Amino acid sequence: MARYTNLFVSVLPANNLREALPDILQDCGLHLVYQDGDYMMAKEPPGMVSYSQLATVEVLIGSTDETELIVQSSAATVNLVVKNEELPLKTNNHCHRVFQQVNQAIERKAS
Repeated sequence: MARYTNLFVSVLPANNLREALPDILQDCGLHLVYQDGDYMMAKEPPGMVSYSQLATVEVLIGSTDETELIVQSSAATVNLVVKNEELPLKTNNHCHRVFQQVNQAIERKAS
């Protein structure tokens, strides 16, 4: 199973980031399947790759209490996880490409 993670600090307040994430995920070709407070899950629609390669994206937005020690209190931490059932036999696999795409899209919006 391929799994890629990233934890970074956003300069956007958590509320703004929460509002922007569904559009960011949709722009990356993902469908939001679950959203509850600080957690979101999105999946790729079937049809473009095999079922084992379909990526699942999970985003957890941290509270401002955690980031006060790192940066100003208006920032939020973002924990990004992209995974699928594909064996990562090559470094440039489908899951990694989805991870890079989502990671870059969030970082562009959050910085």
